[in-house]
Amino acid sequence: MTQRSGQAGDGTGGPVPTTPVCYRHPDRETYVRCSRCDRPICPECMREASVGHQCPECVSEGRRSVRPARTAFGGGAAGRHGYVTKTLIALNVLVMLLSIASDRGGDAAAGGSGFGGLMGGGTPLTDWGAVLGQAILPDGTIGGIAEGQWYRLVTAMFLHYGVVHLLLNMWALWVLGRTLEAALGPLRFLALYLIAGLGGNVAVYLFSAPNSTAVGASTAIFGLFAAIFVIMRRLGRDTSAILPILVINLVFTFTVPGISIAGHLGGLVTGALMALVLAYAPRMRRTVFQVAGGAIILVALLGLALVRTGMLPGG
Repeated sequence: MTQRSGQAGDGTGGPVPTTPVCYRHPDRETYVRCSRCDRPICPECMREASVGHQCPECVSEGRRSVRPARTAFGGGAAGRHGYVTKTLIALNVLVMLLSIASDRGGDAAAGGSGFGGLMGGGTPLTDWGAVLGQAILPDGTIGGIAEGQWYRLVTAMFLHYGVVHLLLNMWALWVLGRTLEAALGPLRFLALYLIAGLGGNVAVYLFSAPNSTAVGASTAIFGLFAAIFVIMRRLGRDTSAILPILVINLVFTFTVPGISIAGHLGGLVTGALMALVLAYAPRMRRTVFQVAGGAIILVALLGLALVRTGMLPGG
């Protein structure tokens, strides 16, 4: 018997094939490869793809190259989570707690004049942040916005006269807000809410009786009522269920004492205008048109407030 020394082989004289190992885990053998870059990947590294499996790096690269999903009106798909709606509700609840705390045992939560006293009364915080009708005080002097307190146009939409007042508005915001935020996206929905609320508060300043004060998210809520009607019509959906609710709210506005007619109608009209801008912006330059339209409405509202201030004695 003759023995020869040399390298072991596969019987054909070549080297023995080695088993592939995962490129991220060299101690793991695998015969699966990334369908995109062809690198070996173990079960821990596999990511389901439309065809085969991909490695984590290829999945991340693919996500960066894909355009984010947009709504029919150009908004981000994140609106389906309702983050803005939830944040607005939380902010209103927080401000209500601060308002009650500022009253030091008064009638902030209940005991006011509306709904048999259940609406709650004023507090130092509502006095600070409410919109004063025509900026005229009981003694005939001017105050509020006319004295440069422009913050009231914003703060008033986050303050409420009592817990019942808050709950009614937050229920409406929860129902309307999630639908509109999903359709418009977070930023466009937030712009709609704030501009509608601002429009209602400007209307309070312009048209409410002197020395009357108004607070509440209902200025923005009425804007959402108008907006959901416009948005649903633009999408070709049935709006028959929306009209009765809107009519009922308008009946309450005109019949229940203590409700700001100017604030509700101002929010309704402003919300409708903003919704028209968002819904009917031309597709090719949609964002530019929407931003410009919102800016025009905002400037017009502030201009009306400035004109009103200039008409006051000493303005």
